[in-house]
Amino acid sequence: MKLVTAAEMGRIEKQADASGLTYAQMMENAGRAVAEALAERLPVAERRVVVLVGPGNNGGDGLVAARHLHEMGADVRIYIWKRDTTDDPNFAAVEERGLPVARAEADEGFQRLRQWTAEADVIIDACLGTGLTRPLGGTLAEILNVVTAVVEERDEPPYVVAVDIPTGVNSDTGAADPATLPADLTVTFGLPKRGQFLFPGAGLVGELVVDDIDIPPAFAAEIPVEVPTEDEIAARLPERPADAHKGTFGSALVVAGSVNYTGAAYLAAAAATRVGAGLVTAALPGPLHPIVASLLPEATYLVLPHDMGVIEMDAVEVLQEYLGRYDALLVGPGLTQEECAAEFTAEFLLTGTQVPLRHRPIGLVPAEPTSSAGTFPPLPPTVIDADALNNLAKVEEWWKVLRPEQAVLTPHPGEMARLLKCSIEEVQADRIGVAQAAAREWEQVVVLKGAHTVVAAPDGRVAVNPFATAALATAGTGDVLAGAIVGLLAQGLTPFDAAVVGCYLHGLAGEIAAADMGEAGVVAGDLLPALPLAIMEVLGEESG
Repeated sequence: MKLVTAAEMGRIEKQADASGLTYAQMMENAGRAVAEALAERLPVAERRVVVLVGPGNNGGDGLVAARHLHEMGADVRIYIWKRDTTDDPNFAAVEERGLPVARAEADEGFQRLRQWTAEADVIIDACLGTGLTRPLGGTLAEILNVVTAVVEERDEPPYVVAVDIPTGVNSDTGAADPATLPADLTVTFGLPKRGQFLFPGAGLVGELVVDDIDIPPAFAAEIPVEVPTEDEIAARLPERPADAHKGTFGSALVVAGSVNYTGAAYLAAAAATRVGAGLVTAALPGPLHPIVASLLPEATYLVLPHDMGVIEMDAVEVLQEYLGRYDALLVGPGLTQEECAAEFTAEFLLTGTQVPLRHRPIGLVPAEPTSSAGTFPPLPPTVIDADALNNLAKVEEWWKVLRPEQAVLTPHPGEMARLLKCSIEEVQADRIGVAQAAAREWEQVVVLKGAHTVVAAPDGRVAVNPFATAALATAGTGDVLAGAIVGLLAQGLTPFDAAVVGCYLHGLAGEIAAADMGEAGVVAGDLLPALPLAIMEVLGEESG
């Protein structure tokens, strides 16, 4: 399902109009979709509905919805702001039906608005649509503030429906005006909009319903940004033939952990097993082995040299001997940013990197190939996560000497800011654009984690994860995500598909776990048994 900007949606609607699906028909379809979506959630007969109607197409959609709701038996009232209703067929239709109408410019002190809001069961926000480009002000801001104040005073607040997008939310960036009225339900038309998946706007949308209003999908075929659907994820999942053996589902090597981050190695390796990898080997500093092995007997283990429980340079030589046995590699969870771990990261993941002598300031720079570079075996498709990313950020233009040809980088916003040498605020202000640009420059798949995680490919494709849940806002969930992605890589998915599917299953697992114990009670380990349940749900299989 494509995800569009306001300009892209405008172009698509123009194409549709030129092809014979007129703007008037699209408006009729949109208004009917709002009424039907509301009726599916609430019995509308005899419900008191206030429709806030603004200028332009959004207000027209609201008028059409008002007519359909009236025909369903609702008690509908129309409150108009800044709309010229002369020769407006949709206004004429509601006027013919005798629906009460009030105009903001004639409503002194907003007394009628206050009364109607106090009595309303439902409020429909059809003031402004996706064309908002500046802060709200004047009468419109006053209207929304009055409605919000009355709603907050009520013991039982009305159900709020936004037409296309809540008024005040920028449909491209997700920026939200303070006067925005939060919606319980947003019915959007044609395709979902970027701002509906970018915070803070995403937090004001409520339940999102997308109605195609009969626009042909082909008109959006060239748009590179999408929100994956359950069916699309199911189609990407690897098959599980009945005559399979563990080699059928690939092998993953997980290089992770340190004495202070023992759990990272366990969570990442366990997640790789839970998404179906045939064999998972945890490569970790020696002191971690008895702890992690007691938690995860299903894995095999490679004990690595360490310095006080932190991976060190000699681990590179050990790993070289085993790399050829694995279909996918994960490096980074819990490695730390200690000097020895930074040296290991540079030597293992970069070609021709000069490693600083111990006790010198960390300042890794590309240099002539090291003695091991000529004999280093090729790295399999690789997930680079957590402290491996933090350590790479210390290397100037690290992406130009990155050893793996196919990699998935999984930064959270702080790590992304370090890699790009910018602020977290800059990253968060344009999550889709930042991830897309980084993937192009680095020529690798980038997973920018967070609510509605963004997955970007070097060719410009972007997938925005549909899940955003506070259940995942706890330590270790990123390790689980990295492990899920490497487990899918091991099974033969491309880096982009492994990242998209891994993020989807991870988000769905968070919702499944939260449904059992509440968002505040979920810890990273709870996602492990939820991952297979997420796969079953995607495939439409019944759990026991």
